[in-house]
Amino acid sequence: MKFEFPLQKAKWIKRYKRFMVDLDLGNEQALTVHSANTGSMKNCFVEAGDAWYWDSKNEKRKYPHSLELTQTPSGHVACINTSRPNYLVAEAIENGTVSEVQDYENLKMEVRYGNEKSRIDILLSGGEKNIYVEVKNTTLLERTIDGVVDPSGDFSQGIGFFPDSVSDRASKHLRELMAMVDEGHRGVIFFCVNHTGIKEVRPADHIDTVYGQLLREAKKKGVEILAYRSHITDDEILLKESVPVVL
Repeated sequence: MKFEFPLQKAKWIKRYKRFMVDLDLGNEQALTVHSANTGSMKNCFVEAGDAWYWDSKNEKRKYPHSLELTQTPSGHVACINTSRPNYLVAEAIENGTVSEVQDYENLKMEVRYGNEKSRIDILLSGGEKNIYVEVKNTTLLERTIDGVVDPSGDFSQGIGFFPDSVSDRASKHLRELMAMVDEGHRGVIFFCVNHTGIKEVRPADHIDTVYGQLLREAKKKGVEILAYRSHITDDEILLKESVPVVL
């Protein structure tokens, strides 16, 4: 996926009001940009670190500039634009990168389903079974020692976690996927790893114990769990390779 607009580089100043980020453009100039990320963005930015943004050229937007990439405390790059993952995964399915979900004829996005009034990120139909794919942007790389989260550790093990904050919505999606499997369909939770330092994904039990429990239950119920890591440059981002999920 090519970025629609050229990315411009600045320095991180601060995040506030959930969606606003101030950037330092140099020469004593600052710019407020919009961030589509509603999560905690834990370990995704560092004060005075690099940040990449783009100009939508849309004069109707109060904040026409949008944040796309950030330098992380580990020195890696993360895509924190949460409007990207669904399209990245759809693209990777369509071009055959995600070999696990190729039995389909039609691909639709944001389709209503389930008893809890959810929207599935990607619905693949026309094959032997409908395939319900729920996508999760994964950008939390934690300091660990021997695989255990430890503030005194380092980032070298490359262990990523989801979610980065307590998420009732993410738990709801797991329940919906389990219900789809019970009805005879395929359910897939897909961790879209948009962080260049993450080598494997685990449930963030230290942040959201309920989600971790439900993910393991979903696995036992037959929900498939996939994780693919993106390749990030300053002009494109695309999913390239699978990484293990450790439960």
